Order: sequence, then C-alpha cells, then structure tokens
Amino acid sequence: MAEVFAQLSLSWFDPWLLFLTGAGTLAGIYVGAIPGLSVTMAVSILISFTFKWEVNDALALIAGIFVGGVYGGSRTAILLNIPGAPSAIASALDGYPMAKRGEAGEAIGLTTVMSVFGGLVGILALALFAPAISSFAIQFQSRDYLLLGLIGILLVGTLSGESFAKGAFAGALGVLIGMVGLDPMTAEGRFTFGSINLMGGIHYVVAMIGFFGVAEALVQLHTLDLPAIKQKIDRIVPRWSDVKRYFSLALRASGIGTVIGALPGTGGDIAALLAYDHARRSTKNPDPPFGEGNKEGLVAPEAANNAAVGGAFVPMLTLGIPGDAVTAVIIGALFIHGLKPGPLLLTDTPHLFWFTVGNLTLANVFLLIFGLTGIRIFTKVVECPKGVLIPLIIVLSAVGAYAIQNNPVDIVWMLAFGVVGYFLKIYGFQVGPVILGVILGPMMDANFRRAMIGARGDPLVFAWDFVSHPISLVLTIAFFIMLVSQTPLWRRAVGRFRSP
Repeated sequence: MAEVFAQLSLSWFDPWLLFLTGAGTLAGIYVGAIPGLSVTMAVSILISFTFKWEVNDALALIAGIFVGGVYGGSRTAILLNIPGAPSAIASALDGYPMAKRGEAGEAIGLTTVMSVFGGLVGILALALFAPAISSFAIQFQSRDYLLLGLIGILLVGTLSGESFAKGAFAGALGVLIGMVGLDPMTAEGRFTFGSINLMGGIHYVVAMIGFFGVAEALVQLHTLDLPAIKQKIDRIVPRWSDVKRYFSLALRASGIGTVIGALPGTGGDIAALLAYDHARRSTKNPDPPFGEGNKEGLVAPEAANNAAVGGAFVPMLTLGIPGDAVTAVIIGALFIHGLKPGPLLLTDTPHLFWFTVGNLTLANVFLLIFGLTGIRIFTKVVECPKGVLIPLIIVLSAVGAYAIQNNPVDIVWMLAFGVVGYFLKIYGFQVGPVILGVILGPMMDANFRRAMIGARGDPLVFAWDFVSHPISLVLTIAFFIMLVSQTPLWRRAVGRFRSP
C-alpha cells in the first residue's frame, strides 16, 4: 500500500515532474484551442523529443498535453463557434449561443469545472475498475462498432433542432466525404474522379475548419454592422447552486464518457455526442431550449469527453490496445522506453500504472487552475470588431488547414467546405452532423468489412450475428428504437398515451 501511494504522489512532490505536468497542461489548453493543431499531433511531435528522457518525465508531459488538449477545444467552440477539436463539436451547440448573449465567461467557467469533474471520474474508474472495464470492452466485435457508428449517425439528427431529416442528410453528407480516397482493402479509388490529390482522402480537420470556421465567418458577414457583444466577466467560477443542479447529469455523462473512451478506436467525440443526446432526452422543459444556450447542453459533452481520457487509458494499459488516436501514440512512446503495454503491465510494472493515475489526477488539478485563469483575455476575441475578426478567422483557418499535412490543396478544400457550410447554415442545416459523419464514416466502413469477413460473406449469417450476441442485440434494439422514435407516427402515439 505504501508503494502504491508513493507512485500515486510521485508527480506531486517531485518539482521537475510537477513542472512538466503543469507545462504540458497549459500548452495542451492552447494547442487544443487552435483548429488544425490536434492533441495527437502535439503528442506525436513531443515523443521525438523524449526518446532519451526518463519514462516518468515523458509520461508526465504527455499526460498534461492530453488532458489540457481535450479541454482546450471548447474555448474556441464557445467564443467563435469553431471547435478546436472534434470532441468540442457538441460543446459549440450551446456554448456559442451563450457567448452571443454575453455569457462567455460563465460558459467557460462552467465548462472548466465540469471538465475537471469528468476527468476525475474517468481517472477513478481507471484506478478502481480497469480490469473489469477492459474485459467488457474487449467483448465488442466489429459489428458492435458498426452499430455504434449507425447510432451515432442517427443521433446527429437530434442535433439539428426539429428536423431529423435535415440532421440525417447532414450526417450522410459527412459519411460521403469520409469515404473519399483509396479503398482500405482493395486500394481502388472511391469518389476520386482520377485526381491524385484525392487519393489520400480528405482530412476531417480540414472539413471541420471549413464547415465551422470559414462558414461561420461568411455567415457573420450578414451582421457586419452590428456592434460586438460585451461579455460579462464578473463571474467565472460557477455558482454552487449550478454545480449541485448539474451534478447528477455530469456524473451520468462522465459514466458514458468513461465507457465509450474504454472502447478501442472510439474517443471523446463520440462520448460527447452520446452525452449531449442523453442530456436532451433526460432534461424536462429545458430553459432555454437546447441549441440556444442551454447549460445542460454544455455540461454533458464536456464532462463526457474529459472522462473519456481516463477511459482511453484502460484498454491501453491493460490490453495494449489504444482507446483513441492519442493513446495509440502513447503506446509507441512506451515501446520506445522498453515497456510493453498489455495484460502483463499491471503485474510486471504496477508502479507505472499508479504513476499514470496520479499524474492524470495532477493534470486535472492544473486544468482547474489554468482553465479558470486567462478567461478575460480569451473573451476579448469575441469583442473584436467583426471587420477585424472575420479576416483573422479566415487567415487562421488557412494556416490551420495547411499545417495538418503541409498541403496547399487542403486550403482549397477548406474554402470549398466553407462555402458549402455557409449555404447549409442559410437553409437551416447544422454543420456539426457533417463533421461527425466524416469521423464515423471510415470507422463504420472498416468494421462493416470486418463483420462481413467474419460472416464469410453470407448475408444471413451477418444478420444473425446482430441478434445472437447480447451486446449486439442490445445495440440493435437501441438502433431501431431510435429510428422509430423519430417518426411522426411514434410521436403521435406517445402524445395520445400521455394525454389524459
């Protein structure tokens, strides 16, 4: 027990590890806030500098970057409606309307506290239930991930106000964009039209910057003459009454984030989406409505995507399977330092497991400190004259798009997606489902192929697999319930049942 406590507290009492964790968290917040500079990119670059470091030093810096980066994406999502990361897409739906009302300071403060709460719940689950969660996560088959993707596409309909059809169309458009490139199994071109520039596909961050950044800048041209909204920064730390009011929702959302984060290949973006949908379905008489600055719509996704960080470490440390793209890079870092993530890690090097738990906890403490500071400077961005802000957004979007792959063609795609996103917004379509479709599409495609191979190409066996396994059966039932619940017939039936 003494050895466990010593490893848990190692980063807290070692000045150098304390500095590395804090510096990593601070850098992660600002890297995550810049569209195009992903946490995965930052961690990948860091690893090249930590080859000769001690493993604890490298993990301390990486953990700080990871925790800070996941949170950082919400800053620009709230202030500019430009998510810094896919996991912040759901946060923009209600965070940006709050900023338009002059409540950016309150929105960022609430986001910070709930992100830290979700992160701590995920870490607690990692410490207490790692073996149990990993054994549950390993039972998910390819068909189950396919069902999760399909459920995600249905969920995007709930993000589009009253029109499920518009949400489904936007999600399908995103899946279509995600399919561009070479077929992963046959290497045949899909929707490339003979263009070499399309062979590698379209990066989802390029699409995200275009649909959110450029499209929002074009929409803002309609209100160029309106004065900037002064933000209320008198209260940053959330009221205790708000914390108590949203505690139950944050706890449920954190549970969703932990479980989704523990599923290999998923991550905070899917966790945030599912948590946001849960908040919409479980909140009675929301005031204001979701999508118009509702605080529940901000609490749920932020608690979930940060809880997914702890969840993502579960399969990485216990099974050697990455929970998301960042933990896939961290696995590489562990191998570089002579460690082998997997079932033997907890028995051969238990100190590394407990050091990681303590280090992630420390990173969340720094997140609370840094997240509640510097907000006044951040919110000045919203108060800039639009004649200055809009060109700045376009320039930063171009830099972010180019920085991903150093490819000028990505800038062209970014501008094209910006124009398409502009018209989608003008005609009442949400662009969030498009980006989620781009992210989920390749995952659905790959798992559909694997499921068909597992069924030896027999459609009957393929269909039988969906109802003959417990997890698949539950997900299949959930899929059809969600599909039917969006039909007018279902709503009329529910209305008659509730009416006296």
